[in-house]
Amino acid sequence: MTVAENTNTANTAAAAEAVVPAASRGERFTSYDVEAFEVPGGREENWRFTPMKRLRGLHDGSAPATGTVTLEAEAAPEVTVETVSRDDSRLGEAGVPSDRVAAQAYSSFEKATLITVPKETKASGRTLVRLTGPGEGKTAYGHVQVRAERFAEAAIVLDHVGSGTYADNIEFVIGDGANLTVVSVQDWADDAVHVSEQHLKLGRDATLKHIVVTLGGDLVRVSPTATFSGPGGSVEMLGLNFADAGQHQEHRLFVDHAVPHCKSNVLYKGALQGDDAHSVWIGDVLIRAAAEGTETFELNRNLVLTQGARADSVPNLEIETGEIEGAGHASATGRFDDEQLFYLQSRGIAEEQARRLVVRGFFHEILMKIDIPEVRERLEAAIEEELKAIGA
Repeated sequence: MTVAENTNTANTAAAAEAVVPAASRGERFTSYDVEAFEVPGGREENWRFTPMKRLRGLHDGSAPATGTVTLEAEAAPEVTVETVSRDDSRLGEAGVPSDRVAAQAYSSFEKATLITVPKETKASGRTLVRLTGPGEGKTAYGHVQVRAERFAEAAIVLDHVGSGTYADNIEFVIGDGANLTVVSVQDWADDAVHVSEQHLKLGRDATLKHIVVTLGGDLVRVSPTATFSGPGGSVEMLGLNFADAGQHQEHRLFVDHAVPHCKSNVLYKGALQGDDAHSVWIGDVLIRAAAEGTETFELNRNLVLTQGARADSVPNLEIETGEIEGAGHASATGRFDDEQLFYLQSRGIAEEQARRLVVRGFFHEILMKIDIPEVRERLEAAIEEELKAIGA
């Protein structure tokens, strides 16, 4: 793959200057009240990459709930899955909505799903929660909270499938010393629109591996925010996305380091093929003045497989203290490297197989970090199917 890489900006310095917000990311507005947010028009920094007309009214209040999302759970014996009312005191603990769609989702759900891993418990297997969309032409709102209590350990898979329009908030509350792995899969039907704000809150010495996989849907926008409530926390945020013709896949990350001696590592990789395939990755990391001893790095790479596809990538790093262990970011976007293909073909490998090998190698680093075999195998199969679409 031929790439254009810059460890300080995404693409060019001029482009970066145009997209860096004037105010600190730490000053962003949050509220549970929908009307506290202005209706976005698409020129705001938070929305300028999003095709607003394809949101189907999620952003302006013109999309009332007309359906529901079906939830099915296969829980490990040690893990509890319950339905709670919206006035449950535990809801909202991980974070507050930071845009109008998230606030609309929070004010519109009737029941929430609460997944709990009890304290000092290690789950004996993964927990799978499958959420099926409301159906073509219907709109739904939802709320899910995952709680890993003190010194708990578990792996949770949230699998989004089906049709329709869906907006939700997902909370991850990781207690002191807990260790949680989460995989959020967006494998929607071609008509689906999904806007999700995900709130990650880590306690003292907590560890979280947060993996976002986006394959299907017409428009998918996932916005994870990680915060730390005590020192020693460590979050690894990984992502894999594959956009086809006409698909819009957007991932907006924010890591807020506000306490000392925490770590964050971000790695997202995306591939695109077909006319008007569009991926957007925004990675914001804030190291506040009190966050001494912070260690952080973020990296986004994109592989463009055909003409007509576009990838936007913007890493931002804001540092308010010099007393840190290390910080950096990088972004790279490129096409197939003809030299790589020539090398493989010169070894007797057919062009079709050579292209498959290049893409497999591109995603290998992410796939090997997914510790749930059935999920990893499913993603490998999905990537193979994507490649068949262009006869690669």
